Amino acid sequence: MNFSILVVDDEEGIRLTFASFLNEAGYNTSVARNFQEARVKISEAEYDLLFLDIVLEGESGLDLLKEVKSRHPHCLVVMVTGYPELENAKTALRYGASDYLTKPVEEDELLRVAEVMLKQKALVDENAQSRTHLEAIFESVKDGILSVDKELKVIGFNHSMETICGFTPGVTGESLDQLMSQCSGRCRQVLIESVTFRKKIEVQRFECHPSYGSRKIITLNASPLIDQLQRFMGSVLVLRDETRLVDLEKNLLERKDYAKIIGKSLLMARIYDQIDSLADIRTSVLITGESGTGKELVAEALHYQGARAEKPLVKCNCVVLTENLIESELFGHVKGAFTGADRDKIGRFEQANGGTIFLDEIGDISPTIQLKLLRVLQDKEFEKVGSIKNKKVDIRVIAATNQDLHEKVNRGQFREDLYYRLKVVEIEVPPLRERKEDIPLLLSQFLKDFGKEFKKTINGLTEDAKKLLMEHDWPGNVRELRHAIEHASIVCKQSIITLDDLPRDLKNQASLKKKLPKDKTGIGYQDLMAALKSAEGKKARAARMLGISRQTFYKKLRQFNINA
Repeated sequence: MNFSILVVDDEEGIRLTFASFLNEAGYNTSVARNFQEARVKISEAEYDLLFLDIVLEGESGLDLLKEVKSRHPHCLVVMVTGYPELENAKTALRYGASDYLTKPVEEDELLRVAEVMLKQKALVDENAQSRTHLEAIFESVKDGILSVDKELKVIGFNHSMETICGFTPGVTGESLDQLMSQCSGRCRQVLIESVTFRKKIEVQRFECHPSYGSRKIITLNASPLIDQLQRFMGSVLVLRDETRLVDLEKNLLERKDYAKIIGKSLLMARIYDQIDSLADIRTSVLITGESGTGKELVAEALHYQGARAEKPLVKCNCVVLTENLIESELFGHVKGAFTGADRDKIGRFEQANGGTIFLDEIGDISPTIQLKLLRVLQDKEFEKVGSIKNKKVDIRVIAATNQDLHEKVNRGQFREDLYYRLKVVEIEVPPLRERKEDIPLLLSQFLKDFGKEFKKTINGLTEDAKKLLMEHDWPGNVRELRHAIEHASIVCKQSIITLDDLPRDLKNQASLKKKLPKDKTGIGYQDLMAALKSAEGKKARAARMLGISRQTFYKKLRQFNINA
């Protein structure tokens, strides 16, 4: 460690001799010849050790000692004098000096004192650094932390504990009973038990009703404090205020529908929470998920729940527009831009000015459109086809895809910079098979909708029909379920939907599923052929019957060399 030393003495011979000895020993040494020069040096730099003459051309080294300790409390000071007096020595120690040397000072004595002082300084610095790190960690943790000794006296607590429990800052040394006199006492009981039995205790989510504030939901952990020599020192309490989380979970789980989105599962509750957080923020959002999961409903919720609700929401399904049309559809064109452009046209971006544009199936746009879209996101402006004038827009972009855009980026099929511009925040809509607890709610709503549309009274489903719908994997997700109930609502002759009213491919798949191997190695040749036969050669239907995606189905066909 490269220590720095300052020698302050009005005798040039002593200054230079001390500096020579210390430099040869490897220390970085500076000198000051008087009181004023020393003051300048200690104001410009920090020193680890000072050798300070007690008399400096009529000035007192003791005054400089006080100033040094005031500016740099961790700097060690050794006083040097040719006329040792007991009173001066006492004063120097009272002002913070660490040692006292009497002139003449031999080289060995000087270096011995320097080595002892700087070893002490290194230890002090190390302890101070560790303490600073611990205090930083202690204060940065959002959980409340309280430590007590073996006698249940308070050692300390962090700022979060003040916020959660209303403690007064800086109170240490008080008894635990005195500090926690205004609460229900559960935390105090846990700490007492932890100290008494020297064991770890955890209590999950209990209600606390403090006299100073409103009810809280608290989770706490108490653990014994054991030092390196395995000596018991007390206990530490870590307390987490989960009131907001519990209330949020309760509120979200009670919501059965949200902006036309139906579901009360925890997965959907998280989606609602994301929508609430993002509704008033202009940032781009990428909605991902399988086909039929309800990505468009999420986009609508983001728009209509936010500040732009009164402004336009313009939708564009990128997959249905040809390469020749999509640029004009998105950005518009001027008269004469191309054959057939007999008038100016306003594009979707301009229509959505002030509001939101929803770009569905964004993974299918061409590299040219990707580049133009990137410019809109970066510069908030675009050019109409055939025009050289820039047009500014105030717009929020929400995009959706059922494809793995990250994989398309890796394959060079989608621009990486556009991908990250679109995916400032991602909302991943879960497939229906991962939230089957929402199926009864969806069934209830669909039966109500189609009963009204077809002017029928449909009171529900038989148990067999419900069982089949709950066990189906729904590769087409909510859209597939809606179509199934629409079909059943049309064909049913009674006031209740039976198994016979459900679409045939659902029943065929349920029958086929019973015959499939139970292991997870995949689907075999016979399974593929049976599904194709039942689906009358329609691959998409066969894939649904097997409960796999179309991509997986095609891979299986290639795997078994089936030309269908």
